[in-house]
Amino acid sequence: MEPITIIIAVSALFGGAAVTIGIQKTLLKNRIATVISEAEKEAEVIKKDKMLQAKEKFFQLKSDHEKVINERNQKIMQAENRIKQKEADLQRKHDESQREKNALEKQKEVLANQIALNEKKAEDLEKTHRLQVEQLEAISGLSAHDAKEQLIESLKAEARTEAMSLVNEIMDEAKMTANKEAKKIVVQTIQRAASEHVTENSVSVFHIESDEVKGRIIGREGRNIRALEAATGIEIVVDDTPEAIILSGFDPIRREVARLSLHQLVTDGRIHPARIEEVVEKTRKQVEEEILEIGKRAAIDLGVHGLHLDVIRHIGKMKYRSSYGQNLLQHSKETARLSGIMAAELGLNAKLAKRAGLLHDIGKVIEDEGELPHALAGMKFAERYKERPEVCNAIGAHHEEVEMETLLAPIVQICDSISGARPGARREVVESYIKRLKDLESIALSYPGVIKTYAIQAGRELRVIVGAEKVTDTDTEMLSMNIAKKIQEEMTYPGQVKITVIRETRSVNYAK
Repeated sequence: MEPITIIIAVSALFGGAAVTIGIQKTLLKNRIATVISEAEKEAEVIKKDKMLQAKEKFFQLKSDHEKVINERNQKIMQAENRIKQKEADLQRKHDESQREKNALEKQKEVLANQIALNEKKAEDLEKTHRLQVEQLEAISGLSAHDAKEQLIESLKAEARTEAMSLVNEIMDEAKMTANKEAKKIVVQTIQRAASEHVTENSVSVFHIESDEVKGRIIGREGRNIRALEAATGIEIVVDDTPEAIILSGFDPIRREVARLSLHQLVTDGRIHPARIEEVVEKTRKQVEEEILEIGKRAAIDLGVHGLHLDVIRHIGKMKYRSSYGQNLLQHSKETARLSGIMAAELGLNAKLAKRAGLLHDIGKVIEDEGELPHALAGMKFAERYKERPEVCNAIGAHHEEVEMETLLAPIVQICDSISGARPGARREVVESYIKRLKDLESIALSYPGVIKTYAIQAGRELRVIVGAEKVTDTDTEMLSMNIAKKIQEEMTYPGQVKITVIRETRSVNYAK
């Protein structure tokens, strides 16, 4: 019984399982069919949405396209309107020009008619004039040319007589007034600005207490005096003159440096080449400071302000230059005072006149203007430091190298002559002498290796100092020959010029 029961149970189990599986298959099929149906519905909905979106996109693109087309159409219409407007303007202008052309043609015709009429009238007048002239000639017995000549001569004589009478009256009146006033102004100016003149020569005398000092100044084998001459550029003459040493040189500033240096060396008692160079350099600086102070005092005394420092320094240099028997600074100051007084008497700017008078000879102390006359050199110097145009013109025109542009120029020229009271011929002689000495030094300085050059003995000797490291002993002979040859070729001078080339080696050390 048990096996049968088991079999039945197993069978029933399998049968139930089969029935269950069948049912599940049926349900699964139904479910799949339902899912497919739902998926198809969703796909249909998505399809409809996509189609709607595509339609909306299409309409949007179509709208944008239509908008662009409309904008382009509007622009085209606007361009067409502008073109039409321009065409209308051009047509209008063309019509106006045509009307003007027609009017000009009519005026031209009218003018041509008037010209023809005027020409006809002129011919008629000419005929009438000739007829009248012929009648007058017949009545008077003179031709028209003869009558014209007689009339002109009569009028000329009458006019000449009246003109001469009038000119004489004007000149007499002007002489009576101008001569009187000019004399008054000149006399008053001279009386108010008279000053003493300081004479400067090309030689200075240095006094010593005894002749024993001369030997110390000369030094062993003359080394001290050579060092002093090389450092100062001044020829030192030690001769039999009792208690005096002569300093000779064309540059008064160098002479002053040499004089002060000698005084300090003799007072100190230590005289040797190294000490000489030290004292000369120190003295040169002191003289430069003194020159600047002299220039400042001169400007302050005259009430001339606002000068450049370099201009003041050149004014100070004038103290060491002579102007044909007068100290150049005193001459310039006196010219400034005279110019200021004369300008004030004439109702002009006295300060500008003083400024121009003070600076009128500043070109004489300028060393770098080459071949220019001192008046033009001074004018360029003043222009370089922004002096006023009327002052620059007065400086350049006081010897008439340039045209006078203001009344300051003749005032400075007159006052310069009053102060100098010298013949004009001497000017060229002295200036050419100084120029020759400067040219001698410039020629030697143009050679390589040359350190310093000094023209001494009134230009009869040229001393050339060269660097020992740049020029050999053999080269010195060739250098002196070359300088002599160049001087012969480029310069005109009286007598002969001795060229001395100096080369020496020095070694200096300090024990500390």
